[in-house]
Amino acid sequence: MTEYYLILPEKPSPFLEKMIDMATNTIEYEVLDDHRKLPDLRNKKIIFAIELPNTGISNNLNHIFMELFSRGPHALLGSQGILLVHSNYQYFTKTSAQSIIFLSNLLGCRFPGRPLVEATGNLDNLIPLQKVYKLPLEEICFKLCKELGERFSQEKISKVEDPNILVLHSSNRHTSNTLALWDMVAKHLDGVDITEINIENGTIVDCMGCSYKTCKEYGQQISCYYGGIVVEEVYPAILKADALVFICPNYNDMLSANIVALINRLTALFRKTKFYDKTLFSIIVSGHSGGDALAKQLISSLNINKTFRLPPYFSLMAVANDRGAIKKVPNIETRAKEFAENMLNGICR
Repeated sequence: MTEYYLILPEKPSPFLEKMIDMATNTIEYEVLDDHRKLPDLRNKKIIFAIELPNTGISNNLNHIFMELFSRGPHALLGSQGILLVHSNYQYFTKTSAQSIIFLSNLLGCRFPGRPLVEATGNLDNLIPLQKVYKLPLEEICFKLCKELGERFSQEKISKVEDPNILVLHSSNRHTSNTLALWDMVAKHLDGVDITEINIENGTIVDCMGCSYKTCKEYGQQISCYYGGIVVEEVYPAILKADALVFICPNYNDMLSANIVALINRLTALFRKTKFYDKTLFSIIVSGHSGGDALAKQLISSLNINKTFRLPPYFSLMAVANDRGAIKKVPNIETRAKEFAENMLNGICR
């Protein structure tokens, strides 16, 4: 029975073919390029290899996802995915990857930390890595593909016996629908060690763009030039945690300023410690719509960039506008309980 599948919706360029060859050097796989011939993709390892047109939209990939969604919300349950994305143009590689991960995650697929290798038209997205690898841009890209394929094929998953969960927010418990939804979830996590940190207004300074050398030097000390609550409370709590939950109210279809500042400030800690063994969850409540926009921002910043593991169904999203309206959302208590169960099932290292 085939374990690995390569989803290849468009004819690959020679460069993407080389990326695929490097990532699958030790992997035997079956190619899927027709949405009408998709096998059961539960409990599989899936490599998305995407050649983007200048619009950034693959119609064939959309047909593949439409077929998968027609099979129900568990069409990819138990599966794990990675992505190789190439474009002859400068745009859409990252946003396309965000969308693929988001859609796949809604269907039950999990992703390891940093599951993407992207190659823009002139490979200038890889220029910063030349300082690290001292190689031509093409060789850096192929090296990253090889490393991703090896991590993908070798990763072993084991459950955490007594998980520690860190909850990060910047909301007022008396008025926040998002925190109220988290409270509904938390009451079903009996016996779990939960730490909550409120990143209040005025307690956090955003990253100001220190040099790589300065950031790394502070990171080696588990510190940051700007200090404060991030260094004193958040860094130690993240190092201790098995999973993080970001509480994200949606005001303008983007993460709140304090949460963005916190994510930016994780860079110093990331210089010393990677987060492959830590699992990411989120709770997002929108006044109107747009929860998916915030979920994709979290995917991009924390899963793709900062290496947090993405479990199946990583985000609980709801719509509630007026104060207390979350309690009136149909079946919200049931959804909260199911999300708590999903959290416990998904926390692994």
